Amino acid sequence: QVQLVESGGGLVQPGGSLRLSCATSASIFRIYTMGWYRRAPGKQRELVARITGGADANYADSVKGRFTISRDHAKNAVILQMNSLKPEDTAVYYCNAVHPYWTQYDYWGQGTQVTVSS
Repeated sequence: QVQLVESGGGLVQPGGSLRLSCATSASIFRIYTMGWYRRAPGKQRELVARITGGADANYADSVKGRFTISRDHAKNAVILQMNSLKPEDTAVYYCNAVHPYWTQYDYWGQGTQVTVSS
């Protein structure tokens, strides 16, 4: 069974930073496209950022220049570094892993809360 173990959420003031981590097995990490999605209260889930096995990354327009997604090969983890956080970034953030070709192999983490508030 595929496991995606998320960590790093919490409460931060506007302008602050948080770092989310999503760890998985080596076989998943090596091949799958890994990403972070979020769901804010009353809104649909949206893509935040994702990174392929070849480290090609793309971002939602709303987070470009503030968030960075990367791969930590030593820990088989995907990192989302979030800087200059805004109240509108408040949401539950979910880690996702999807096979680049057989997209029916699509897995989700349990979610971690990020709250940006003064």
